[in-house]
Amino acid sequence: MLRASLREVSAALKEGRVTPTELCQKCLSLIKSTKFLNAYITVAEETALKQAEESEKRYGRGQPLGVLDGIPVAVKDNFNAAGIETTCASKMLKGYISPYNATVVQKLLDQGAVLLGKTNLDEFAMGSGSTDGIFGPVRNPWSYSRQYKEKSVPKSHSQEDEESNWVITGGSSGGSAAAVSSFTCFAALGSDTGGSTRNPAAHCGVVGLKPTYGLISRHGLIPLVNSMDVPGILTRCVDDAAVVLGTLAGHDPKDSTTIQDNFKPFDLPNLTDVSKLSIGIPKEYHAPGLSSEILSLWSKAADLFKNAGAKVIEVSLPHTRYSIVCYHVLCTAEVASNMARFDGLEYGHRSDMNKSTESMYAATRREGFNDVVRGRILSGNYFLLKQNYENYFIKAQKVRRLIANDFVKVFGSGVDILLTPTTLSDAVPYMEFIKEDNRTRSAQDDILTQAANMAGLPAINVPTGLSERGLPVGLQFIGQSFQEKQLLTVAKWFEKQVKFPMIQLEVKRHDHGAFQHQKSASFS
Repeated sequence: MLRASLREVSAALKEGRVTPTELCQKCLSLIKSTKFLNAYITVAEETALKQAEESEKRYGRGQPLGVLDGIPVAVKDNFNAAGIETTCASKMLKGYISPYNATVVQKLLDQGAVLLGKTNLDEFAMGSGSTDGIFGPVRNPWSYSRQYKEKSVPKSHSQEDEESNWVITGGSSGGSAAAVSSFTCFAALGSDTGGSTRNPAAHCGVVGLKPTYGLISRHGLIPLVNSMDVPGILTRCVDDAAVVLGTLAGHDPKDSTTIQDNFKPFDLPNLTDVSKLSIGIPKEYHAPGLSSEILSLWSKAADLFKNAGAKVIEVSLPHTRYSIVCYHVLCTAEVASNMARFDGLEYGHRSDMNKSTESMYAATRREGFNDVVRGRILSGNYFLLKQNYENYFIKAQKVRRLIANDFVKVFGSGVDILLTPTTLSDAVPYMEFIKEDNRTRSAQDDILTQAANMAGLPAINVPTGLSERGLPVGLQFIGQSFQEKQLLTVAKWFEKQVKFPMIQLEVKRHDHGAFQHQKSASFS
């Protein structure tokens, strides 16, 4: 049952083949047995069981609230959830309990979803490995899959081999991707600023949707880069992503950047004829460092569309090569502004330093933020200095407009969807990943994903195949603004053609004692 799709589980709940409480207990039990993955920061067991009980009563009356009623979900720990700790995996917010729900969390609860807990991430979502939070790194469930072990782990299968061979989830929404991939929940929320939903989705073999900017409310999402942040959706199939999108999308009076029009949820049609489709292959996405395996998979995917009758054409997005530098300037500038609120006065960590207000501010921020966050704050403030503002920030805004215009031109020329790789390679082992610093890694890992954020376009990662090491590889589809239905319909067709294998997760007792922070919580 835990491996079924949302709609299948919803049907089983309606028919009484399983109850919401049984489903919730199964997921909670699996969270405990996969604790070594470190996917969750907080598990809201008591609350989840209460919510499942309420759902059971509604099913008993024959009045479920919708497809998501009784479905266990998880939320990245940078979304506020009333009565549950929201930490952003940082010392700065350790112990902070939000008095309100983020709009997306409220919408899930309004539909009867059962919130299992909050998932792990890079501190304040700054990173591409989910390795830089104070609660320790997230382990990719595929590290413990039969597929990976058969191809990569030395035959001795000793505990030491397994310990040194585990691979990262990608980030920064690695906890949510690992939670969905390991069957502990049916859907999870991530956030996506430069690829933070699609990157871990690719590495963990799940679907990761970044909707159009403004389609889903950001209210209650602790901001990283206001002009690019979007709540992301992680599920095990494209249909499930469409179901969750239907629940979350639409205008929110608490977020002035959301669309004004009402959003109509949609069922995805089964596409049989792709002959009217025009698929664009951007030549600039053949980036330095792109592995030969992913290049080959990308070519095969293009051939798949071509052989099915679609028009496949090479297109150019000429300003792509400037996008990562432009993204770095804009991202750090907005980070510097957003992080100013964490001063130790109103909420979160507060230093014991009491010589003066200024010394308390400085000590609080030094103690509360890690090197990565402090580094981005310093960079951002440098770019925003009066003498640098024109040369860096304003210039980057102009380049961002050129990048967005590249997409407008390509879509204006008759292209429906762009097909690109999501990541440069499959997931790397943790020990290898940490050899390079966060900034270098993020610049490499965001290269194929962040342009969609700068242009505000919808994009989705679809798991496509396994690498030679037995790890997932995904491809990215980028759609036109607010054309999620078309994007998801094409993604669903592609998903059906590639038949991505299900993870064969081997859960043993991995009690390494490394991650004992996982907390229980309940709504106050």
